[in-house]
Amino acid sequence: MRTRGKIFWTIWVIVALCGTFGVWQRLTQGHLLANYGSYIPWGLWVAAYIYFVGLSAGAFLLSSLVYVFKVKILEPVGRLALVVSVITLFMALLAIWFDIGHMERFWFVFARPNFRSMMAWMIWLYTAYFLLLLFEVFLAFRRATVRRDVWLKRLGALGVPLAIAFHGGVGALFAVVGARVYWHSSLFPILFLTGALTSGGALLLAIVGWARSEDDEHHRDLVRVLSRITLGLLSFDLLLEWAEISVPWWGGLVEHVASLKLILFGPFWWVFWITHLLLGSLLPILLLARWPDKPKVAGLAGALVATLFMSVRLNVVIPGLAVPILPGIEEAIRHPRLTTFYVPSLHEWLVLMFVIALGILFFRLALTRFHLIGHERVK
Repeated sequence: MRTRGKIFWTIWVIVALCGTFGVWQRLTQGHLLANYGSYIPWGLWVAAYIYFVGLSAGAFLLSSLVYVFKVKILEPVGRLALVVSVITLFMALLAIWFDIGHMERFWFVFARPNFRSMMAWMIWLYTAYFLLLLFEVFLAFRRATVRRDVWLKRLGALGVPLAIAFHGGVGALFAVVGARVYWHSSLFPILFLTGALTSGGALLLAIVGWARSEDDEHHRDLVRVLSRITLGLLSFDLLLEWAEISVPWWGGLVEHVASLKLILFGPFWWVFWITHLLLGSLLPILLLARWPDKPKVAGLAGALVATLFMSVRLNVVIPGLAVPILPGIEEAIRHPRLTTFYVPSLHEWLVLMFVIALGILFFRLALTRFHLIGHERVK
């Protein structure tokens, strides 16, 4: 085993062991070690859930460019995008499963459905999308035939509106909460979709940029196209984000502005200005605009966008809950669970480490077992 491989597996084992300990705590002590409470009932795991869901939807929608719209230059990443979609969707569902109160009751949404619930509809869409993904991955790794390619095109065409519906539904799940003014925006479903495409495309760029290729010229062409896609999507997402911040601020709606002030000037201002805007947006834009065909540089830019996009999801979940619906209610009763100040506990990070370690393991096994990046004959 090479030195690089030994270092990777050593780090992975440490992360996996720490994560396993966190899961053991979750299973034996419930939510006692988590820092969320009555005023902020959603925390790190919900943010991770919408982050991983976005990666899945974004990667899948880009795979449709290969199997539905026949974009030849992206053909080498078709199977990679599908595998990434499956793994990140599994990670998303695992993260939100750890968040629910009675984990053993997840099947109630199928056995006792509420047809007026946005969450119920979203879960049914997840189920259909997950089954479609598994079938499409199965077909993608079979021998290329006309019949196989026809079915891949049909499933991809069916999956496009499904992916848009379920991830737009995640945005709608927040947007329909009228009591939370920061979330109550018709732009939220669109922001979730553009964010999904941006982060999913950036993740594919990171993997492809750092992958070894026998055909350097084709590899550079592929990296260049993915760089342009990521650069365009990131720029458009920032434009929508500017609109989402500037319009409510100009309108002066008190509750909305209070949440925006927490994001921009609150105790965690650096999450927006440094993590998201500087390192996760402006630096990648500079790298992609200056060196779009340099695989390692473009891969670094993609990795920055994909990983640091988690900060965007945190700034969706937490600020919307941190502004009390009734001003002063947090002062009425003093208790650790009755506060609008939230920082994820070590336990929450450990559980998230388990989810990430499991996802990395599945991807590593897929990368070893299958030829994920390369040309395949598409009819």
